[in-house]
Amino acid sequence: MFRRSRSVLLVVLGVLGVGVLAGCGGDGNDDQASGQSSSSVTDPGPVHVHGLGINPSDGALFIATHTGLFRAPKGEQTAVRVAGRYQDTMGFTVVGPNRFLGSGHPDLREKLPPYLGLIRSQDAGQTWRPISLLGKADFHVLEASGQRVVGFGSDFDTRASQLLVSDSGGETWRKRKLPSARMLIDLAISPDDADRMLAADERGLYRSDDAARSWKRLDGAAGLLGWRADGVYRMTLDGQLSRSTDQGRSWQTIGRVDGAPAAFQAERDALYVALHDGGTVLMSKNGGRDWTVRSRPKQTNSNGS
Repeated sequence: MFRRSRSVLLVVLGVLGVGVLAGCGGDGNDDQASGQSSSSVTDPGPVHVHGLGINPSDGALFIATHTGLFRAPKGEQTAVRVAGRYQDTMGFTVVGPNRFLGSGHPDLREKLPPYLGLIRSQDAGQTWRPISLLGKADFHVLEASGQRVVGFGSDFDTRASQLLVSDSGGETWRKRKLPSARMLIDLAISPDDADRMLAADERGLYRSDDAARSWKRLDGAAGLLGWRADGVYRMTLDGQLSRSTDQGRSWQTIGRVDGAPAAFQAERDALYVALHDGGTVLMSKNGGRDWTVRSRPKQTNSNGS
């Protein structure tokens, strides 16, 4: 019931001209520098949206960013920082009511290694606990369906890109074949068959029918991906939205948004896209033909005013 086809773009390569992993590359100090110092005077709000998700418990929109996790309650547009924390939540997916998975880099005030591995929250992002790979891995693309978790990111020791698959909810992992030599910008899992996945790098699309053991190149442009019961949705890096009902073999153009997408989320009853303008999230209730503003960030200073 709570399978998600959440799709995340970590860095829009065609717009920013940088690699996906470059946003947190360098040594450990550079990685950890993404957290907010306790001496900061002004809350920067959401900076660079990594992922989106809807909490089944209350319908709230959650926005995972470089500067923390934000929440916009159902029916409200203002997005507010969760728990006063500045964790760089790079990989993010909602797996059930109040239950999230994440990855990235810690708030500077926390005594944690620069790579968080796979972390879990069971209280809607108020607190997080490590599941596995703490200090060893950083997932930039993170998807889950049932007990299957798929993560793409980098290894701390080598900084090499890796694709890992878990069938134990993230407790243990197996390394899988990368679709290409280029960095992945997104991945989606079929809601009907967790062995079937689509992946995108900055140049194209790939499909696996065997849980990422092998990949086949597909025709079509790269983009952010979301998979739900009525098909696969793709938002290209220039904001054009299309849908495939044959698992990525062909695409029908639906519409577009005015701006480059930073993150894309396909929910059962709506589509969501975050723009590169400081955190605006748009929502479509009619399959992407029309879009309205779902949330905007609230700017606050360090004392919450």
